[in-house]
Amino acid sequence: MQKTISTIAIIALFSFVGCVPSLHSLYTDEDVIFNPNLVGLWAEESSSESWCFSKYDEKSYCLVYTDCDGKKGEFLVHLVSIEGNMFLDLYPSDPDLPYSAFYQVHLIPAHTFIFVKQIEPTLQMAIMHPDGLEQLLDKDPNAIQCEKIEDKILLTASAKELQAFLVKNIKTDKFFMDQMNLKRKATKEQKNIKKG
Repeated sequence: MQKTISTIAIIALFSFVGCVPSLHSLYTDEDVIFNPNLVGLWAEESSSESWCFSKYDEKSYCLVYTDCDGKKGEFLVHLVSIEGNMFLDLYPSDPDLPYSAFYQVHLIPAHTFIFVKQIEPTLQMAIMHPDGLEQLLDKDPNAIQCEKIEDKILLTASAKELQAFLVKNIKTDKFFMDQMNLKRKATKEQKNIKKG
């Protein structure tokens, strides 16, 4: 990969705090599954962040992620099954940024991956840890194909290489951040139905 990626692109790639971006997806067509139990609004009890999954088509979801400040981001999501393990592949679907068109063409969308330990009754997920990945690469620089840009890691490996790497390191210390335990919440529509 060329070293000419702009600062603007770097901002875009690392805008989702704490995530490790990848140029390539984690899945091929045969790896994608659809579990209807993932559809719904999920949140941790102690957090104002929320994850709202809806069905996009037969093989994918739309995710609207809302952070603690109420700012939203929309993603196209695929649920991927690899050797009995589940992962989410998130890809920004329609960035609504307050920048000029010329500015936006310099932004490079990237995939990010989340390990899904279970969906029901509690959605348990863990995001890749940039520091853990960096420590792993310090020990073995050839562990996975990547580029270092402004002290940040950008994965550049193929889907199958990424799959093997993630499965191999599921139990590696600090490879994933602390687990999120999300509980299903009623949406505004569901609350209105109950009131009526």
